[in-house]
Amino acid sequence: MSYFDAASSAPLHPVARQALQASLDEGWADPARLHREGRRARLLLDAAREAAADAVGCRPDELAFTSSGTRAVHDGIAGALGGRRRVGRHLIVSAVEHSSVLHSAELHASDGGTLTRVPVRRTGAVSAEEYAAGLRADTALACLQSANHEVGTEQPVAAVAQACREAGVPLLVDAAQSLGWGPVEGDWSLLAASAHKWGGPAGVGLLVVRKGVRFAPRGPVDERESGRAAGFENIPGIVAAAAALRAVRAESAAEAVRLRELTERIRVRVPELVPDVEVVGDPVRRLPGIVTFSCLYVDGETLLHELDRADFSVSSGSSCTSSTLTPSHVLRAMGVLSEGNVRVSLPPGTTSEEVERFLAVLPGTVSAVREKLGAPGEPARTPAASDALVVDALGRRCPVPVIELAKVIADVPVGGTVRVLADDEAARLDIPAWCEMRGQEYVGEEPADRGSAYVVRRVS
Repeated sequence: MSYFDAASSAPLHPVARQALQASLDEGWADPARLHREGRRARLLLDAAREAAADAVGCRPDELAFTSSGTRAVHDGIAGALGGRRRVGRHLIVSAVEHSSVLHSAELHASDGGTLTRVPVRRTGAVSAEEYAAGLRADTALACLQSANHEVGTEQPVAAVAQACREAGVPLLVDAAQSLGWGPVEGDWSLLAASAHKWGGPAGVGLLVVRKGVRFAPRGPVDERESGRAAGFENIPGIVAAAAALRAVRAESAAEAVRLRELTERIRVRVPELVPDVEVVGDPVRRLPGIVTFSCLYVDGETLLHELDRADFSVSSGSSCTSSTLTPSHVLRAMGVLSEGNVRVSLPPGTTSEEVERFLAVLPGTVSAVREKLGAPGEPARTPAASDALVVDALGRRCPVPVIELAKVIADVPVGGTVRVLADDEAARLDIPAWCEMRGQEYVGEEPADRGSAYVVRRVS
């Protein structure tokens, strides 16, 4: 079995496993107590904090351990907004932030705060200039991920942090995906991360608040973790998380070179092996182990199941899954194809042989799924006289509307149009993406009695 979903959760690092087992025996007592067992637990906690702070590039007293990366994000955003309430209630986020950031942002907006979502380019990156333009006199906080969790694109954190610093606005960085590869550059103010992303155990997060940042924890204040994380510290988990972070950092330089070569191999060869594929994300400024591509005429859920049957564990931002009826917010913001999306995220230690086997299995798997869905082959029909065909795909989910469009495009004379009636949210993204991939003109969306009518003009 090849596990290619490290961006969701990385396998437990061997060093973390050793540290966890050892600290279960030594770190069970209350570190706030003065007896021998408490002092021993405190030594373990302090050592882990110093190691994690060194990896982050902050002072130990700026770093608090939380119960998860999501908890770190929620508490970090709430505390920073609370600390700067007198300045204003304006929050800035990018359109491709992790759901934990967006959920906090939506809660802030529902409570009367104002919110700006900075759009991204087709690569998934924000423009630092456009982000800076969103800063206002009443901006309390800005948030930007260090790298995207779905497509691996790295964000211009240093440039955005500089703009925020000049405007007097703190910047919170979600560093969950990148921290295992190195510290986050730039003069950021707050940082959140999650241990299970770098090979530590689940249930441990980091929240860093730089000295001088106004911060007011929300809810009851606990005496632990400088009042920023309530509850008894999970010392065995924290020790294992810090040990894993130190270990992966020691390996990161060599492993990054190796994984970049493997993901570049996938980026180049998948479009050669599988027709009608769009590789998404920045081709250069990206994390070493993540590569994402989308396949036309493919049901994403079925494709993931078939790859799992072939012993490959991958994930998807596709709308064609049982977990969601709408496209991934990341793919939607990027304006790229969402159907049949596959995210391959390689954990450290992935071999060249595993990647080659994946590349050998993928074409047949995609072809079988397309055949099952009745996807079209190369057009071979003579155009008919009609120049205004209508495809009724109402009530049918992705990728069927695009499949039906592809089946009839050969019946439209050059210059003629076809209207696709669809009520699946994914069609709004996938039909324009199909037009770009197939060299046809997307005219636009029109209202219809049910759903929408998507108008396409045949160019060639």
